[in-house]
Amino acid sequence: MRSRVEDREFDVDVEGSGAGGGPVAKELAPLSREGVRIAVLEWGPRLRDVDYTGRELEMAERLYRDGGGFFTRDRTVTLAMGRAYGGSTVVYTGTSLPIQGRTVARWAVPGLDHRDLGERSEKYLRENGAHLLEEGELNENNRLFREGCRSLGYHAAQFPVNVRGCRGTSLCNLGCPNGAKQGTHRVQLPEAERQGVAVVTGCRVERIEEGACHVTVENPGFGLPSPWPPGRYRVRTRLIVVAAGAIESPALLARSRLPVRLPALGRYLTLHPALILVAQHDRPVVGSRGHPKSFICDAFAESHRFLLETCMYFPFVTARNLIGFGADHAAMMGAMDRLQMILALALDPALPENRVTVDRHGEPVVRYRLGDEVLDSLHQAMLASARIFFAAGARRVHAPAGARFFLVPADAARLEEAIPRRRVRPGRISITAAHLMGGCRMGEDPSDSVTDAWGQVHGLDWLYVADASLFPRAAEVNPYITVMALADRVAQQVRERLARA
Repeated sequence: MRSRVEDREFDVDVEGSGAGGGPVAKELAPLSREGVRIAVLEWGPRLRDVDYTGRELEMAERLYRDGGGFFTRDRTVTLAMGRAYGGSTVVYTGTSLPIQGRTVARWAVPGLDHRDLGERSEKYLRENGAHLLEEGELNENNRLFREGCRSLGYHAAQFPVNVRGCRGTSLCNLGCPNGAKQGTHRVQLPEAERQGVAVVTGCRVERIEEGACHVTVENPGFGLPSPWPPGRYRVRTRLIVVAAGAIESPALLARSRLPVRLPALGRYLTLHPALILVAQHDRPVVGSRGHPKSFICDAFAESHRFLLETCMYFPFVTARNLIGFGADHAAMMGAMDRLQMILALALDPALPENRVTVDRHGEPVVRYRLGDEVLDSLHQAMLASARIFFAAGARRVHAPAGARFFLVPADAARLEEAIPRRRVRPGRISITAAHLMGGCRMGEDPSDSVTDAWGQVHGLDWLYVADASLFPRAAEVNPYITVMALADRVAQQVRERLARA
């Protein structure tokens, strides 16, 4: 790698290419015809179609930060963060639900209107081809969830998914090998590039300042090489849009030592802490065929603050989420083709002490405490999931906090005893988080927010944020489409800022 620092010059730099950066780049792209120079700086690699092998551990290393093994500081929660051309849109399942009005009302951000978010969300639902799967396209894992919910009187709603030509490989979380999932790597970024936007992969932004980004370019050894030679660069720019995600964006702002006081920076982080729950049936389920995520149940969102969704995970992640070792664990893993799976998501509160900081090397540190409110939600989610499993005909159920490794149908009448609340403890059950939100929250008051309702950082007219770190509280649904809608607002503000200049 070259030691000298090379200069590059643009008018707008977008840091990140996922659900935030992709829409910003595409919406600003027409300005290229007027001579506005726009760059997207993406830390991750740009994979070719042949690079999506479907091999679990290999793809985790290629597409996730730290191979999917980034932990909170106390190591009680695993955080899944996509890192690639397309960001986390490469590794999510394509579920596309607009945010609900009650959630936006709870956010209480002056200048942020649910109707406006809804209209922008509809735009991206159309652009990404989001639609409901036909009945014949639903796999057995999803049908079992729907049947179990119906028999108990719970409503299970179907997810719109943004896939075109899905072949049902169920590899969504490892990157679709067939190009079916319409993430930003398939829709917004290619369109931005066609209109003249430069996308630089393998490019990590170390720090920012007014008028410049300081970056390091490295080639990962797979996928396409970065368009810039490896080395260090100073990217001169007029405006910066940070869209690196709820962990990396606050960390970047923190290590950049901005010339304004932002006491809320990194704070109010929410994660939708999640459990992967499994049950064994006597007949084949084969969740690895077909789209993995088709239904959501929000019957408990208000009463117990959790959501239930269908899911399918591969052997390594499944094994890690089962509690214990030995013969019972091996027996469950040996029945992978007969396993039904449910993902339980706690709707966690936004607390100032849950936050992103940086260590002495500038790397993000996530300080997040699993409080009693969240643990209560996860306990209730285990009880509800067990009822759904048994109602769907499961022969035995594994609950992470169960008194025994396997629960059987006879336990259905005594679940509170079979899954005691006292066993729901941090470090004892495997908790993960894929919906990372907050850290640069929107608001009116600089004392408890980082940006205004349009993503501009308080006190800095050259700096914007456009990703899930803007969320003041949890989204209470999968946040992908909401991130795109907020990014659309940021792009509008940047266009107006450039016009005034």
